[in-house]
Amino acid sequence: MLAKVMSRAQVGIDAPEVTVEAHLSNGLPGFTIVGLPEAAVRESRDRVRSALLNSRYDFPPRRITVNLAPADLPKEGGRFDLPIALGILEASGQLPTHSCRDLEFLGELSLSGELKSVRGALPAAMKARDAGRALLLPCDNADEAALVSGVQVLGARHLLDVCAHLKGMQRLSAHVSNLAGYAPQYEDLNEVRGQHQAKRVLEIAAAGGHSLLFIGPPGTGKSMLASRLPGILPPLTEEEALQAAAVASISEAGFRASRWRQRVFRAPHHTASGVALVGGGSYPRPGEISLAHNGVLFLDELPEFDRHVLEVLREPLETGQIVVSRAARQAEFPARFQLIAAMNPCPCGYLGDASGRCRCTLEQVRRYRARISGPLLDRIDLHVEVPRPARDALRPGNSPDGESSQSVATRVARARVRQQERCGKCNARLSTREINRYCIPEAAGRQLLERAMERLALSARGYHRVLKVSRTIADLADSKDIQTGHIAEAIGYRVLDRQKSAA
Repeated sequence: MLAKVMSRAQVGIDAPEVTVEAHLSNGLPGFTIVGLPEAAVRESRDRVRSALLNSRYDFPPRRITVNLAPADLPKEGGRFDLPIALGILEASGQLPTHSCRDLEFLGELSLSGELKSVRGALPAAMKARDAGRALLLPCDNADEAALVSGVQVLGARHLLDVCAHLKGMQRLSAHVSNLAGYAPQYEDLNEVRGQHQAKRVLEIAAAGGHSLLFIGPPGTGKSMLASRLPGILPPLTEEEALQAAAVASISEAGFRASRWRQRVFRAPHHTASGVALVGGGSYPRPGEISLAHNGVLFLDELPEFDRHVLEVLREPLETGQIVVSRAARQAEFPARFQLIAAMNPCPCGYLGDASGRCRCTLEQVRRYRARISGPLLDRIDLHVEVPRPARDALRPGNSPDGESSQSVATRVARARVRQQERCGKCNARLSTREINRYCIPEAAGRQLLERAMERLALSARGYHRVLKVSRTIADLADSKDIQTGHIAEAIGYRVLDRQKSAA
């Protein structure tokens, strides 16, 4: 007897279709799994056997061959336990023939027959929807999978529940996610005292999707400012939220319901390795840049990161994706993140501070800043100084002296709407052709930018970054044209270029 059950593998953020074929034949009793199974898949023989027996089904004393097709696709994890068990039951006549048609199955089995959660339920649900099939999986994954609209998701707690559904004895009802009405919570920008210029730059970064570098002494609020960025970004669309949740779903930590529709804020420690940042491993997993997809990646103490680690950011900043290649496999992960970084002005952190505590030499400062390569700095649109705030601004009991996140987010949303209507993307993602079309300054502004390019030794990339930031400033001002003032403000947010020119 031969039975076929549909399932899904996990390759990066993709969920390719896998056909689980179970064949029973005469001969000495045996249980063989073929189709490039990894160790956890091979061990499913013992889990499936015990689960069937403890669920009071017969385990056929025959030669059992299970094929996971396509054969050249590596299979890992316990996600195939449930489809293998159902294939054996159907092939042995304990389930009706073709009872698994129009369904896909995922789930790891415990020895008692209970279903345990698996990684990657969300990508599998998206692929099942595209294939026009329903998806049956453990109840612990049902909330996550039901976030995908247009697919019927069935949740089960035990192998017996699945079999009762397939026999028509007790049907499982379609699961409805209780996360749809979840409202994300963010920290408010008005909790940051003073720092009006830094708040202005944060608003520009949010409005255009630009990368940003804060430079200032310790304790001036750089990290605090960065953590407020998600609260002023536009709400995630359903597609963006699903993409971010799909990446979280395949990570080691898994998808957390409390993070649904919330902009991700990732802040890895400066001791993180290159693999931790971009992803990797023998079975490729997403790194920090992918876990920050459609969110914010904050790198505090930027020069303290290993230089080679920082260099891996250069391509993802431009392309919005990362391809992790290993000898046996390759995986592609999305990495459309917004980079926010912070650094001290010198090794001791107090260069230019009113306290006068800095004793660093010019050579020490130069070496400290040289830890960040020129090509990486060139890809950061905005770099601005964050000075020490005035004492009276920090006095306890003072009312907030700035706008709330909600007020700033309203202006940011209006600017993003203008950008979507104009070119369908935020300004930070404009191509060279689109820059030449949408970022044309007036004559005086063009002359100012050309002088700045000469005096600050801006590269062609830096020149285009200034134009894109100018376009965002004009959008915030509800201006159709890029004026000279917009160009001048954008140039003013290239602090490191100005300091390099002065040196």
